[in-house]
Order: sequence, then structure tokens, then C-alpha cells
Amino acid sequence: MRIGCLQFAPQVGDVEHNLNRADAVLNRVDPADVKDLDLLVLPEMAFSGYNFKSLEQIMPFLEPSGSGISSLWARTTALKYDCTVAVGYPERVRKEPNGEDFYNSLIVVNGDGETVANYRKSSLYYTDETWAKEGGGFYQGEIQDLGKVAMGICMDINPYKFQTPWTAFEFGFHILTVKANLVIISMAWLTQEDARTFTRLPEEPDMETLTYWVQRLEPIIRAEGEQEIIVVFANRCGVEGDTVYAGTSAVLGVQDGEVSVYGLLGRGSKELLVVNTEMAPFAKLVSRPDGPRDADEQLSPEPFLLPRIIISISISTLLKTPKPMEELPPLEMVTLPRNLRRFAEPPPRETAIPLGFRRLEKSMLQEERLLEMDILLVSHPPETIILQGCHHVDGQTPLGSHLHETCMRLENPPPRSGTVSQIVTPPAHRILSRLVACKKRQKTVNGAVRD
Repeated sequence: MRIGCLQFAPQVGDVEHNLNRADAVLNRVDPADVKDLDLLVLPEMAFSGYNFKSLEQIMPFLEPSGSGISSLWARTTALKYDCTVAVGYPERVRKEPNGEDFYNSLIVVNGDGETVANYRKSSLYYTDETWAKEGGGFYQGEIQDLGKVAMGICMDINPYKFQTPWTAFEFGFHILTVKANLVIISMAWLTQEDARTFTRLPEEPDMETLTYWVQRLEPIIRAEGEQEIIVVFANRCGVEGDTVYAGTSAVLGVQDGEVSVYGLLGRGSKELLVVNTEMAPFAKLVSRPDGPRDADEQLSPEPFLLPRIIISISISTLLKTPKPMEELPPLEMVTLPRNLRRFAEPPPRETAIPLGFRRLEKSMLQEERLLEMDILLVSHPPETIILQGCHHVDGQTPLGSHLHETCMRLENPPPRSGTVSQIVTPPAHRILSRLVACKKRQKTVNGAVRD
């Protein structure tokens, strides 16, 4: 299957220019790249923009079901490329006699210009709740030339309202229940990072975001199946006011605990990602959910350290030529305490207790240069870890490099004991390292470093 993700940076309320922005991306593409395209997916609310603050603000941009500007663009583009097109839009539904409902929706049009699906977002984000109504459940259905399809919009992959347990995996189990072979997820996914630092490296994928998305696919990763499930994450990039979007659109394949990476865009890339899922992927993730291998990394049996899957990814985004599967770099899943959560603001710096320091070196595929990563592991009471890093190339800090900091905290921490494992994958580099704060000793142990 040939799949395209159109990643661009629409602006809220600027419909005409947003249409032009999307067309400009398509017009830059080599016609050979979009020949025989089967599916083209655009972001959530692609042409209206996303970050509306109220129903009053979004009202002029609401579109009638199946007949607004987004539907027209989808129909025109589907006919032009003879493929199925999915576009996110704000939907307005008339109700008799004088009522109206509003939804955050995704319209799907086939190569003949016919509407074959209109999905309404089921799990609303805070921004959606200011104007939209929940849909009636995740989409399931069979679409000609695509097969059995599951469909979601952005927040749908999260725990419902961030209130249900992490392990409920509502959308992940939905994929299994409907036996979908294709999953379409249209997104306007945010990052909490500062716009100035986040956008300095537009061609770098946001590995933290991709990690989270794959975590939410855990049910299908753990499932045993004869058929690969293709998952399309079509996100947007750019900035709307104080909202920064994560980009990193990706097409993945999941089968028997392995996740193949068919294509991946940078956090700020404004381009069309086109992949062929019948070709070899350029990287894959390898599941290791059964715990650590090294003696120094044994997890405590205490209940608060029950593991959940987290993925650390190390990919050269410039690796355009597919390689045989056996030559792909291993991208490893590891365990992490279930109640370890990232928080936005670190505690006061004066309370820091340095736990260790390590310089890591790894030869990069890109230009065969040496990349070094300084990592400082710091502990803040109560039960908090801060991981800091800044990368260097050939001993110099390149333009655009910045300090990357990840803060993690144990929620409802028990008495101090046990082991805490954490993966460091700053977006400014492509190395995988493990830092382990071991029981009864304040030092850092460096585990295996892999490409």
C-alpha cells in the first residue's frame, strides 16, 4: 500500500492560506512519488487551524457535513490522484427544527470522489471541549482498496479525558476488536517544549512524541497475528499562538511484537511523506517487555515498580534507501515504572543532588562524524529524576544545539528503595543510552549503547 501523510503548518482561522499551504506541499512533490498513491491523510482540522478558544471564535469556520471547503478539497484531490483522501475539519450538523451540533471530524473520500466515511472524534481534548460534542465511538468499517479500517483523531489514543487507567487502552483494544489491518489517526498533537528550542531542528523527529504514540499501541504490539497492521500518524507542525505542534508524522507496521518504521518526518518538516508498505522499512522497533537483561538492571519486585512499555528510538532520518531487515538498527523497547510521570516544571535547582556524569561517544551514520553526548543525572526530592544533556560534534557544540532536559517523578512514591530505569533520547541526537539509579548507591551505570 502506498500511503502519504501531508504535514504542514496551518494557522488558526486562515482557511485560504492554509489551502494554499497544503497545495504548495503537493506541488513540490515529484509526480512519480505520488503515482499509484492509495491513501493520503491530512492533519486534524487541517484548513481551519486547531487552537480555537471558544464556540464563538470557531463559528465562522464550521463546515456543513460533507459539503464544506475541506470536503471539496478532499474530493478534488482524490480525483486528481485517484486515491482515498482523509481530511480533518470542524463539522456543523443541522438538527430539526432549529438545533445544531458541532464535531471535530474526519472526512474520507475515495478515488471516485465519493464520501466513504465521516468520523467524529470520540475523546475530546480540552481545546475541543470549548465547542465540540463527542462522537458516537471509534470508527470501524471496510473501505474499498484499504480493507478493514480503524480510525481515530489525536486525543482518541489517550486514556479517556486523562481519567481512565493507562492500561485501559481504549483505542488500542478497539483496533484488535474490529480486526483492522489499517489504522488512520489524524492529529494536531502538541509538545510542551518551548517553541524557540523545539523548532531549531525542524528535520529531527520528536522522539519523545513518537515514543508516546507507540506506547499507546501496546495491545496490538503484544497481540499475535498473521497480518501486519499498518498505523498512520498524520500530524501537523508549526506554532499557533503559544501552542507548539510536534510534527513527526509516521507510518508504522505492527506484527508479532515488532514495529516497523516505513516513514518518519521531522518535527518541523513541511512536506509529503510517501511510503510503500510493500517495501522494506528503513528501521524497526524490537519489543523487550520481559524486563532487563543485565544483572545491574534488575527491577525491584515491589508493586510500585510494575513495568510498562516505553520505547527508545535511535534512527538516522537521512536513511532514505531501504535496507534488508537483518541490517536494520535495533530500536529497543524497555521497561519503566508505571507510576513514573513527566512533569513540566522542575523543582528549585538548589535542591539538586548530582548522582552521576557520563560522556557517551558514538559514530554517526551522517557524514561519519563523531557525536558526543554529555548526560547529567540529578535527583530532586521527593523521588524525582532530572536528566540533562547537550550534544557535541567533533568536540564543538553545533549551531542549533540546546540543552535538553527531561524531568520524571514517581507519583505517590513509597519509601526510598528499589531501582529506577530511564531512557534518555534527546531530540538533538540519535544515540540510545540507559542510565540506572541503582539501589543503595548514588552512581550512574551505563548500559549497552546501540545504534
